[in-house]
Amino acid sequence: MPETASTRSSIPHGVLTVILGAIGLLAAFALTLEKFHLLQVPGSVPSCDFSLLVQCGANLNSPQGAIFGFPNPVIGLMAWPVVITIGVALIGGVRFPRWFWLGYNAGVVLALAFVVWLIGTSIFALATLCPWCMVTWAVVIPLFWMVTLENLRTGRLPLGAAVRRFADAAYGWIPLITLLSYLVVAVIAQLRLDVISHLF
Repeated sequence: MPETASTRSSIPHGVLTVILGAIGLLAAFALTLEKFHLLQVPGSVPSCDFSLLVQCGANLNSPQGAIFGFPNPVIGLMAWPVVITIGVALIGGVRFPRWFWLGYNAGVVLALAFVVWLIGTSIFALATLCPWCMVTWAVVIPLFWMVTLENLRTGRLPLGAAVRRFADAAYGWIPLITLLSYLVVAVIAQLRLDVISHLF
């Protein structure tokens, strides 16, 4: 298939999607291994436990760590390969129909909602910062902005010309928007857990 401007523009989006998906899959895989270890050796300390504040054991052993009746990382093991496949397809020049992008957007919205719940649970209920969980948060957030702003600026989400222009301008600022999103989480964690005092 001849390369077009549309195909070329989808390549960076696809590359970033693959990178984010691979990082998310790594985090899910690492957490799953830690969960297996805890099941095999009850009472053991996971390798991702660094302090009372920075640890994944409390999260994995809590009811919130298996909110659907199975360990939360299993969701990542199922979902991230799909994201990686979509990224590879975009790199290869595949042009998905509108219904696919809307369904994909719905998926990343649900992923963000789940991550927001996990953030709130970790900070306010468990009072911990799980390293591999934070990696998951860190990749879901930019993925949400990428997919949502892409759908808005291309008109797949028909919310009017003004929204489309805003999304088109904001798309180039995704790194900054992502950093600001991280900052919001960091401020909440600092106010609730006094993270800085635990670093010294």
